[in-house]
Amino acid sequence: MKKHNIILQPSGSRGQVDEGLSIRSAARELGVEIESICAENATCGKCMILIEEGRFEKYNIDSKRENVSPVSAEEAAYFARRPKLLKDKGWEVGQVRLSCQCKIRGDILINVPEESRGNKQIVRKSASNRAIEIKPSVRKYLVSMVPPNLERPIADWERLAKGIETSMQLVRGVDAKVPRWYELDIDYQCLRGLSKTLRDSKWNVTISVWQDKEVIEVQAGYVEDSYGAAVDIGSTTVALYLCNLRTGEVLASESEMNPQIVYGEDVMSRIQYTIEHPDGLEKLHKAIISTLNKLLKQAVKTANMSLRAQVAKQSPDEAEIASGDPEVIGASEQVRPRNDIKVEEILEMVLVGNSTMHHVLLNLHPKDLGLAPFVPTIHKSVDVKARELGIQINSSGNIHILPTIASFVGADTSAMILAEEPHKQDENWLLIDVGTNAELILGNRKRLVCTSTPTGPALEGAHVEYGMRAAPGAIERVHIDEKTLEPKYKIVGEDDWNTGKAKGICGSAIIDAVAELFRAGIVDSRGKFKKELSTKRVRQGEKGWEYVIAWAEETSIGRDIPMTQQDVRQIQLAKAALFTASRTLLKRSGLQDPDKVILAGGFGSYIDKEKAMLIGLIPDCDLKNVYAVGNAAGDGARIALLNIEKRNEIDAVTRNVERFELPTDPEFQNQFMLATSFPHMSEPFPHIAHLIPNRVVDPMAKKFMK
Repeated sequence: MKKHNIILQPSGSRGQVDEGLSIRSAARELGVEIESICAENATCGKCMILIEEGRFEKYNIDSKRENVSPVSAEEAAYFARRPKLLKDKGWEVGQVRLSCQCKIRGDILINVPEESRGNKQIVRKSASNRAIEIKPSVRKYLVSMVPPNLERPIADWERLAKGIETSMQLVRGVDAKVPRWYELDIDYQCLRGLSKTLRDSKWNVTISVWQDKEVIEVQAGYVEDSYGAAVDIGSTTVALYLCNLRTGEVLASESEMNPQIVYGEDVMSRIQYTIEHPDGLEKLHKAIISTLNKLLKQAVKTANMSLRAQVAKQSPDEAEIASGDPEVIGASEQVRPRNDIKVEEILEMVLVGNSTMHHVLLNLHPKDLGLAPFVPTIHKSVDVKARELGIQINSSGNIHILPTIASFVGADTSAMILAEEPHKQDENWLLIDVGTNAELILGNRKRLVCTSTPTGPALEGAHVEYGMRAAPGAIERVHIDEKTLEPKYKIVGEDDWNTGKAKGICGSAIIDAVAELFRAGIVDSRGKFKKELSTKRVRQGEKGWEYVIAWAEETSIGRDIPMTQQDVRQIQLAKAALFTASRTLLKRSGLQDPDKVILAGGFGSYIDKEKAMLIGLIPDCDLKNVYAVGNAAGDGARIALLNIEKRNEIDAVTRNVERFELPTDPEFQNQFMLATSFPHMSEPFPHIAHLIPNRVVDPMAKKFMK
């Protein structure tokens, strides 16, 4: 039977399936669950998917609507009954389909929306506990004014500005020619509603002032709290933290897959998409803005539910205070209950991301990032009104984006520096944000150097035969007994090893598996399978030699889950790129090894540091000095949100970071080839030498060493 290629995003699963198979059935074969509760009768609509059209060079396919069966009568009837759904989502029939009715007739790329996914990916980017000094850029002041009269008919804004003088302590000496309040501005959107708010509040208002120079909100009565959001826009995931700007408290954390992954799994493929498609940038920009607005609404909803639950647990007296009764709190005006946060009350957001995410967010074309000499549109930090980007917080609110450092060292790296502070240390720290594009910072208070390297999506499960992102059913840990060569594995969502049904293997387990294959002697230092081993788990598969981690009866997909020779090769390429970037920075700084290695990012926090070093993903270092710090980029964004002085600090630091572009290094290719071996073709790696006692220097090493 004829077969066709199908790619399912954002999971990254792909494979060849039989012609005529429904997309939902094909997805199930590839380990991707799509919701459905109507026995595939086209009545529940929970299995909606989107057909992506265009040429996708990365997968070498042309995806188009004609490559699936025509819209069935049942589908047409379902969508005809729901015109608002299509309008709200911006979809059209033919683009959106019911996967249970849609049959495959050619190569196709499918986007499975969040609401249709049976097993939601676990996004491991929670906020960490950090001590942050609270100095937000937005401050609130209570202002009481005398109403205007015929004797003093001063305009509303000037009356308010004069009233602000005392609250903000802006009074200058009596000899000053220009009063300080006169230097204040008010945002236009805020100005439009000013007159009504002043009169409705009987001239008692709380104003929110951005950087002590612009009024961005005027609220009736006394309002104590302001809200802000910090966002880390990763190539794979987006994480948002809703914060109280007065206290610094994280009120809610929300995350979701980056929808841009449909158009390319790494930054280069997304840049290429914007170049090849006239509407490519518009699609990517709208996708991320839509996701940000969705996460904002989710965060506010989560925060309100949490605050209501807290009030419900309080004593009657505490609940009375929380209710905002003016007689209880002694205020002259009613205070809105604390658990009634609105999206419009979010007055500022700080966003970070790599250079490509940065450009797409700002609707700046990223094409020059992908072409030599790889020049971004802007390095310095950016402040822009929320309404300019279509972000649905307070329309007068500010969006602050941290500075980028180099062509592929973006605002997320600036945030990582802000969180970990290598520029305040005497030791030489190596910071690595591990992802589809890895960013590296090396140095101390005297000097910082940086670079980046594409590692590809293999480390996160893509391009690996049964790779998948972290979700229930994914194998997340692997251990192989060096005597019996039998594996143990742990599945996401299961407490014990070798329990549950496996669906695939995610990034942390891919690192484990390759390291264990090498440690147990199943593959040699060059990554080649040893064929003479007496175990049925090592076998000749359809695509070459492989090692079976889980047999078909142990899986939920009814097929064996192996690590193949091609899988090992993909990891070799990814780890060689990352190690070579580290070695290049060390050499440029006159160092053999770093004093400390810090692994950042959701993926970096879940890999086993010993196994990462065993395969040569990171340079040799005392393992007690190798740390995982979680989502440092998200933490840095929170720091910048809550402390304006830190924005000035990171602006100054990034201006002095030395940038090094790996393609300009004449030794890069040779160093890369040396690094493809486990752990390395020539370097000793003394701190994990005990794991490979019979290691010998590869005779090929001399060919690449100078």
